[in-house]
Amino acid sequence: MNLSVLGRFPARRMRRLRGSPILRRMVAETVLLPHQLIWPLFVRPGRKERRPVASMPGVCQLSVDEAVREAARAVETGVPAVLLFGIPEKKDEKASGAWSRTGIVQQAIRTLKREYPDLWIITDVCLCEYMSHGHCGVVERRRNRMRIANDPTLELLARTAVSHAEAGADMVAPSDMMDGRVAAIRTALDRAGFEDLPILSYAAKYASAFYGPFREAAESAPQFGDRRSYQMDPSNAHEALREVALDIAEGADLVMVKPALAYLDILHRVKTTFGLPTAAYAVSAEYSMIKAAAARGWIDERAVTLETLLAMRRAGADLIITYAAPEVARWLREG
Repeated sequence: MNLSVLGRFPARRMRRLRGSPILRRMVAETVLLPHQLIWPLFVRPGRKERRPVASMPGVCQLSVDEAVREAARAVETGVPAVLLFGIPEKKDEKASGAWSRTGIVQQAIRTLKREYPDLWIITDVCLCEYMSHGHCGVVERRRNRMRIANDPTLELLARTAVSHAEAGADMVAPSDMMDGRVAAIRTALDRAGFEDLPILSYAAKYASAFYGPFREAAESAPQFGDRRSYQMDPSNAHEALREVALDIAEGADLVMVKPALAYLDILHRVKTTFGLPTAAYAVSAEYSMIKAAAARGWIDERAVTLETLLAMRRAGADLIITYAAPEVARWLREG
């Protein structure tokens, strides 16, 4: 920046642009709007089921009929999209509930599309909620050791994505972090006639401690070990760019950084390096910490939530996945 063109005090007074709410809005460099928000929903079998998630105040596991009621909130507040996660009735080592035509997510897609055809439905494509062991891929046992097998998992992920598309999903979002899964899903979708269905890839997904409350909500905690052999090491930044580049080369239409708030540097680098539409996932612990502090009167929930989401936008996010989406949209509409 050429500082000589800026002038000096008192001719140049930066506060002139801050003195009026109207002018502050007029010169704002970053804006947060309802149409940039995506709301995660957790669906489970049953009717009239609303099971509160203890670690995520305001978040529930929902039967499909209750998910329809929540979808009405999204439509009314101007949130254009939901991201569906499923909790199946039964789990096994083949994740059969993930790709079954009668799976809980597939049921929810069909019902939501019938009730709200203009609501954009994104589906999380992963196997952890459906596997009896809680991992995101097929487990192989060798010499008393267990490992997550990459390539056998790809077929199941592709089957899951196609089943979501057949049920009426508008977009699929693979979150498993298996190598090559975007290419496998893109190939399967194209072969099934869904060549126009976009893929939002969890391209830079870290093995983060910020996922704890989510694992309660999705009932997806691993039964042994952890996910560090396939999710990214939080110490690595350059690796994130390689992950994103590979997913783009394999056919990702949009990319995501997860978590968001603790990884704003990664979000900024991904957006400035590749320029693709980029999503940020404001994950469960980020949401829960704000809720917990607000409940104790330590912070202003509305102000802190909006500031954190604005930070994600400023870092480069085009879209933000947040559990507070309806409240945020309402706050924004209220000004």
